[in-house]
Formats: sequence, C-alpha cells, structure tokens
Amino acid sequence: MQTAIKNQAEILAKLRIEKLNPMQEAAQEAIQQHSDVVLLSPTGTGKTLAFLLPIIQNLEGSCTEVQVLILVPSRELAIQIEQVIREMGTGFKANAVYGGRPASKERMELKHRPAILVGTPGRVADHLRREVFSVEKIKTLVLDEFDKSLEVGFELEMMEIIASLPQLQKKILTSATNETEIPKFVKLKSPKLLDFSDTGDSSLEIQLVLSPDRDKLGTLVDTLNRLGDQPGIVFCNFKDSIERISQYLVDHGIKHGVFYGGMEQIDRERALIQFRNGTYQLLLATDLAARGIDIPELKFIIHYHLPNSGPEFTHRNGRTARMNSGGTAYVLQWEKEDLPDFIAELQPKSGRVRDVLESTTTAAVAMKTLFISGGRKDKISKGDIAGLFFKQGQLEKEQLGIIEIKNDCAFVAVAASEAMRLIKSLNNAKLKNKKVRVTEV
Repeated sequence: MQTAIKNQAEILAKLRIEKLNPMQEAAQEAIQQHSDVVLLSPTGTGKTLAFLLPIIQNLEGSCTEVQVLILVPSRELAIQIEQVIREMGTGFKANAVYGGRPASKERMELKHRPAILVGTPGRVADHLRREVFSVEKIKTLVLDEFDKSLEVGFELEMMEIIASLPQLQKKILTSATNETEIPKFVKLKSPKLLDFSDTGDSSLEIQLVLSPDRDKLGTLVDTLNRLGDQPGIVFCNFKDSIERISQYLVDHGIKHGVFYGGMEQIDRERALIQFRNGTYQLLLATDLAARGIDIPELKFIIHYHLPNSGPEFTHRNGRTARMNSGGTAYVLQWEKEDLPDFIAELQPKSGRVRDVLESTTTAAVAMKTLFISGGRKDKISKGDIAGLFFKQGQLEKEQLGIIEIKNDCAFVAVAASEAMRLIKSLNNAKLKNKKVRVTEV
C-alpha cells in the first residue's frame, strides 16, 4: 500500500473543500471522543465526510485486514461512499460489496483486504458466512442511513453481522430523520447524540398543485412544462406507475430517465450517470432515490404519489434545497383528495398549476452520454479522455461535459449535436496504448 495520508488539510484540498461545516466539525469531535455516536443531519449536508475524516485518523497503516465496516441500505450508497474514499486519496483501500453483481468477483477483490469495507447487509452477511474476510481487526462499525438499514427487511442480517464483530470499539449511526427506535441488538452504550436535523432546510418551499383529475398525468405534464428544463425528480410509489408515467411523458415529448429497485444494477448506475451529467434533466424514481445517491443539485422535486410516512417525505424533500440553497417540493393533489397530517400541518400554498407556477424558458444544452471501454485498471485518467476528445475529436471546451471513470469503463457527456461524429472518429482510438470502443449509452 502507498504511504497513507491522514492530514486533513491535504484531504480537503483533494476534495476541493475549503472548510468543514458546523455539523462536520461537531461530528469529528464527537466521534473522536465517544465510543458511540448518533448523527442526525439533513440529506446533502456532508454526513459521509463527517464520519470518514475521524475514521481515517484512527486507521492503522500496517494492518492488512478490514478495520472499518460501513453498512448501507442501498447499492448506490455503497458505491458513492467507496467513490468518496477514493477521491480523498489517503492511500487506504476501500471496497464496496452489494447485490446485483457477482459475489465471486467480490471474493477475488477481497483477497487483497481493504481497510474500509462498505456494503449492503445481505451481501456483507453472505461474505461473513463464507469467512471471506477476518472480523478480528474490525473496531469501527458505521450504520449509514440507519433508519432504513434497521427496517424489518434487514433486521436478521443486521443482527447476524453485529453479533459476529467481537472487537468493536466504536459505533456511528447516521440519518436525516429521528423517527426510528434503535433496536437493542445494536448495543449502543450512552451514545452521544448530534441532532442537526432541523438545520439546513429553511429555504425549502412546499406547494400543493391541485389536479382536477384523479389521474394526475395531465397536471404533471403542465407542471413540468412550466418548470422548464431544470434538474428535478418526480417521485412515485410503484414501479408500474413509473412505467406508465414514463410512456405518457415520452408521448408528450418530455425527456427523462427512470430509476427504481426492479431495474438491473447496470441500468440503475447508468441512469444516475446520465442524470448527473445532464443527458437527462428529469428523473422518474421511487423512494430509492430519496437518500444516499450522488446526484446534482436539484431545483425541484414533485410528489406524484405521496409517501407513506413523514420521514420519507423529509428524505424526498432533502434532494432539493440542499446546504441552504433554494428549492421547491411540489405535491400533486387531486382536488377531492385528503392530505395526510404530516403535510397538512406544514400549511403549504395551494392552487392550480397556473396559480402556483410561473412559466420559465430555462433550456439546458442538449447532452448525450458516450461509453468508453477503458477505465482505472487501464491507467486511464479524466485528463487522458479530455485530451482525446479535444485533440482527435476536435471538440470545443463547452461541448464536453462531465467525465466519470469506473474500474473498467468510463462515461463522457458531450453535446448531443456532436455525439455521432465523435463515435465515428473516436471508436477504436487508443488511450494509454489500449484500443477502446466508443458507443452511445
């Protein structure tokens, strides 16, 4: 392993962060001083960095076994945390394990032990049963988004995992809400509670958009047309609803992506990549997108269906108005529909589409996403890809968007008008002596 970096200033410089926010500073102090910490803070306030910084300070560079286990409720959150650790550039190895990818491939990766293992409860429990890695050096356990991880569906795996960690010295639990009772099997001992859950969301505006029809598709299209080409999410409760709404939006010329639990993992990942890089400004999603995924700052979210509880409403709304920036949550309400108490008590503004929404002419540059068949394992960097597109592809600077590099591939956002030309000119080009395929996603 390369020389480990623990200097906080160096890490923040690599992440292009000038200074920590008050929540992150308080979390760092609490995690260093207390064995058990419960951190509550809104989505988008930087909880991941808040617990990673003090954790890295306590890692042993000479240890060749897993030292920290981070349990998360979704694949996307596992991938995101692994990416953050990599971007910190500390030299400590991290691996993410989760369902939807071959467990055999993960077992091969884990032969070279990471210092930090991130994973979903089901997959981590499976690896523990197979004794894929030792638990003897795991001293820190993080339950990120613990309110979701401790739901009944994960309970047995969580009990099994926690019971199998004999050397634990520190537990860190994080969430955006404080609505879940922590089970006794977690074995918290006088935990330090940091409650920042009421901060950071003062700029969120909630508006009811009344629909004359029980089926609110027409109202949804009117709302989206008036909002213009701005980044946002439409939340639905069911996969079947997303498929039906998606077809309706296609029929009305509204470009969008979809994201829900029934999709193949590769399709879910690509949907988020295309949303992040601006290929799609709109995402139709279930509550899977309400927490723990890496997506851009949103101007709005729309509740096409209302969630079943106040905490889920909070998590959804946390996707916009993040870190004190502005944003609006629109609730589509059939005129004869009663609102649940957790919304009614907020006393939101109410009216028809034209009453609550001014028409906007916002238009984003049309982008498309290209796939490149080479990645980190081929020593390919973002600079290498940018150079290829600028020099051989003769692309102008403003026509190149976000570049994302994975282990064995990369994704590049380019101006839609240039996509086909670039594919023709760059397919089978060489990057770091590797001939790569360039295709449209």
